[in-house]
Amino acid sequence: MKFTYYGHSSFAVEVKGKKIVFDPFISSNELARAIDVNRIEADYIFVSHGHADHVGDLMDLARTTGAQVVSNFEITEWVTKRGHANVHPMNTGGKWAFDFGTVKCTVAHHSSGLPDGSYGGNPVGFIFTTGEGNFHYSGDTALTFDMELIPRWAKLDYAVLPVGDNFTMGVDDAIIAAEFMECNKIVGVHYDTFGYIKIDKAEATRKFADAGLTLLLPAIGETIDI
Repeated sequence: MKFTYYGHSSFAVEVKGKKIVFDPFISSNELARAIDVNRIEADYIFVSHGHADHVGDLMDLARTTGAQVVSNFEITEWVTKRGHANVHPMNTGGKWAFDFGTVKCTVAHHSSGLPDGSYGGNPVGFIFTTGEGNFHYSGDTALTFDMELIPRWAKLDYAVLPVGDNFTMGVDDAIIAAEFMECNKIVGVHYDTFGYIKIDKAEATRKFADAGLTLLLPAIGETIDI
């Protein structure tokens, strides 16, 4: 499975030929200036919650690509009202079979408000179960015991977790989350973009290694095979 990192919590995976983008926040991210949003391809856009640093390029990317936007009910309604009708609403605990595999929404403990002040509904994470591998994107979240349920739903090949602390879990809690999820390979996101979430990458990688885990921190614009 190919994984491309666009900075902050924005990334894309390719599954069964489908290009799936998550939480597009690129053009306003000073660290991602080398990424041309207009050249990103997407069949689906999954949105974990409504904060500006997760939906900054959502509407432009949806209109340019025609991608189906998948998120909670409130965010898909917000997208529809802005003229993009290709949406699929979901909510915590639900699952749906898409043409690339099955997605289940998980609990994310965070807040959610859209840039214009609209109510953003409950934040969510996503478990992807596909013929090419399984992964969990937690979205912005604190560490929670709900993560212990995830191995009941899927055997994960990797998970995408925030590691920047302050607004979300940090490195130490992400290690516990990986243990709860019984997942040995973690891709770290939601770090370095702002002063509040700067991390020491070498120290973070060492802490994961000391716990018998692998932390991947791909460069912005880098594509890796997972």
